[in-house]
Amino acid sequence: MKRKPSTEATAAWIRLMRVQSRVLDCVEQELKKAGFPPLAWYDALLELSRAPSGELRPVELERQMLIPQYSTSRLIDRLVDEGLVVRRECKIDKRGQFVEITEAGRELQKRMWSAYSAAIEKHVGSKLSDTDAAKLCALLDRLGCSCGQAAPLSAGEGASTR
Repeated sequence: MKRKPSTEATAAWIRLMRVQSRVLDCVEQELKKAGFPPLAWYDALLELSRAPSGELRPVELERQMLIPQYSTSRLIDRLVDEGLVVRRECKIDKRGQFVEITEAGRELQKRMWSAYSAAIEKHVGSKLSDTDAAKLCALLDRLGCSCGQAAPLSAGEGASTR
């Protein structure tokens, strides 16, 4: 017989989904107020800046992004149009493609970090002690959130990395 979730587990699920949606909306609004593009742009630029040569295949970029992207190709098109990334043909596999961050992309990502980090502090950091935040991370890791993802945000790393 399959076990059904407890009332507490169901309540935790509902809260997790609601909080994630609300906090993400708040962060997006903070970026918009500061005159920046959507968080997905920051996310893509960050992952490209973290890549050893500043480039990833589109499928790798999509896999590494913090925010799910169902239209990664359209996001890449927008970033290319703004001069923040360039598309490059793969020298080994002529059918393959790489997306490479430009200097303008690196600069925008660094500028966005100030508004993004302030939003994280306002909507998460100011509401949790460091001890509580660490406990929350541990609980979320038990749910599989770590999943081999990139390193977490770090205040000391500032604008160039999370």
